[in-house]
Amino acid sequence: MSAAVKYTLGRIGLFVVVVAALWPVDMDIFLKLILALLFSAAVSFFLLKGWRDEMAEEMAAAAERRRVEKERLRSALAGDDQSDSAPDDRPADEKS
Repeated sequence: MSAAVKYTLGRIGLFVVVVAALWPVDMDIFLKLILALLFSAAVSFFLLKGWRDEMAEEMAAAAERRRVEKERLRSALAGDDQSDSAPDDRPADEKS
């Protein structure tokens, strides 16, 4: 399971737990939801630190892969990329 999914489900789970804990308290429903959102965000900062760091690493790795691929495509489009693994399709008289 992806770290982003784990972290998101963890945040939602904490929110649900806090809402359930506040449910018997006699106050407006919107105030309960706002308090649950704030409290669950604060608690998740400490409890879900590992999953948040794991998600950040996955996102950084994906961004780096995209950056490298983008640079590779740009150099290929500019004609700077002469890969040894790709066959040379030019006719023999044009090869130098």
